Amino acid sequence: MSDHPEQLKTARRVVRIVGAPVDLAQSRRGTDMGPSALRYAGLGPRLGRLGYAIHDCGNVRVPVVEEVIEHETRPLGEGNAYHLEAVAHVCGAIYEAAADCIGPDEQAVFLGGDHSISIGTVAAMGARANIGVLWIDAHADFNVPETSPSGNIHGMPVAALLGQGPSALTAIGTRSRLQPGRIAMIGLRDLDLHERARLVQSGIGIFTMTDVDEHGIGDVTRRALTFLGPVDRLHVSLDMDSLDPEIAPGVGTPVSGGLTYREAHLLMEILAATRQVSSLDIVEINPILDVQNRTARMAVDLAASLFGQRIL
Repeated sequence: MSDHPEQLKTARRVVRIVGAPVDLAQSRRGTDMGPSALRYAGLGPRLGRLGYAIHDCGNVRVPVVEEVIEHETRPLGEGNAYHLEAVAHVCGAIYEAAADCIGPDEQAVFLGGDHSISIGTVAAMGARANIGVLWIDAHADFNVPETSPSGNIHGMPVAALLGQGPSALTAIGTRSRLQPGRIAMIGLRDLDLHERARLVQSGIGIFTMTDVDEHGIGDVTRRALTFLGPVDRLHVSLDMDSLDPEIAPGVGTPVSGGLTYREAHLLMEILAATRQVSSLDIVEINPILDVQNRTARMAVDLAASLFGQRIL
């Protein structure tokens, strides 16, 4: 693929990068190094070669889990949510950082960290415009504490964005509450028992790997966009475990049978063609589990496709 500036037919646009090195919302350490892995893989320069003006806003301040444990009186929050107070504080900080750093006509890339960061990022982008959210993930992240087998909050952000779950999470960005008809999930293949029942009744657009296998990623992506209906902007929340672990091994919760290299790129290319993408999360990269930073490098490739890189 080529990535020359002449590919962009519009005026030079600004992309702001915000890092959120969080590993508090899941039990496997290492996702806090995700932002560094993505920067090391050349995310900023790669997007810059597409003609964007890149401004890195740095990282929000995130405590390490040992610091959190030392100060919290009880690790479990409302019902069954580990490190709830700390995670909510960080998600609030992400929300504020997005408001402070990103201009009204600028695009944003948020570097996780685990998927809990989307509680802050989606709420922040939704406060600016009528957004549709593409949730690209092996998991639905639609648990609440009462249904979660683990109590890990990275399995709860979609529920929180819809106003369900602990008040500490649902209070973030209440003015921009997401509606079920404004979120479509692609790549699902690993759901908890009670989460599955909740999801079926939710009104969210659901496109599993079975749908991808039967209809192809092109058709599934277009159906997801149709489901979202007319929106001002698109927010893409990309969990790298949506890809098959054979090609993206550096994730904490790998599930076999994920998106292939070309399926993932075609998905991004179709979204780019809408010219509505305003923001992107890249989450759940765990460099400890990776092979020569392969997963972060693949994430950079996908981000380039989403921001306009084309074959011709």
